[in-house]
Amino acid sequence: MEKKELKVSAIQEGTVIDHIPAKDLFKVIKILGLEDCKEQITFGTNLESKKLGKKAIIKIANRFFRQEEINKIALIAPEANLNIIKDYKVVEKKKVVLPDEITGIVRCYNPNCITNHEQVTTRFTVVSRKPLQLKCHYCEKITDENHIEII
Repeated sequence: MEKKELKVSAIQEGTVIDHIPAKDLFKVIKILGLEDCKEQITFGTNLESKKLGKKAIIKIANRFFRQEEINKIALIAPEANLNIIKDYKVVEKKKVVLPDEITGIVRCYNPNCITNHEQVTTRFTVVSRKPLQLKCHYCEKITDENHIEII
């Protein structure tokens, strides 16, 4: 029996986001606004992973992410790695790291919080990384990973 392989084309320049939990692939695509991206995007999900069991991966040609975008990835996929590709080679590997403070990315879970009623930028302190818990700077309500809503 002949073994068949599916080849995914390499990207010349861009970013590969690896080690995304399979269940969170489309959340990452959404928070990064990739559904509107005009560049080549290749993604795979439910791939075997020793670390996660099942993982997803996204390859984006000609796109490099700002720190604010990397912080968004860290909220959804804290185990993710970014591989920066230049001239078909990995020139840099970055592990996403959740900063100690999250500003302007997440909506406060408390419906009475001032940030949900006025033009006030949200600010959270990371209380716990596993499980993820964020404490609002204004109302001090804790938002857990099950209730995180990206703005």
